[in-house]
Amino acid sequence: MELELAELAGLAASAVVSGMATAGWEGARQAIGELWRRVHPERADTVVAELGETRDEVLVARRNGDERAELELVGEWQARLRRLLVANPEMVPELQRLIDESWPAAREEEPRAGAVTLTANASGSSRITMSGRDINITKG
Repeated sequence: MELELAELAGLAASAVVSGMATAGWEGARQAIGELWRRVHPERADTVVAELGETRDEVLVARRNGDERAELELVGEWQARLRRLLVANPEMVPELQRLIDESWPAAREEEPRAGAVTLTANASGSSRITMSGRDINITKG
């Protein structure tokens, strides 16, 4: 379940951060603010203000061509959304609905991820299989 929550949170975070640099910014801000209002109304205004700060950072990152900074912001919001879903699993269908209705293109895109570095050491007759994403292994 934790993996599914992280995946859903990543999809939403990617859509929200990407939307911050577009005309869809207000919708993204409102949608995320509503999620927090439902479970933590006392923190919703703070979260909405932080979304505004994130938007400023996204705009600067895009202006400077700093994709890494934007990916870090996606990671930050993914973690926040994942924690929200872990603590309030009843919000999963609501976030899913928001993605489907507000950001349908997010389903077609892969969530953004940062760089992955994999390192392995093998000895003897070891076999190492590493993947940064999907992998299919067949014996032949």
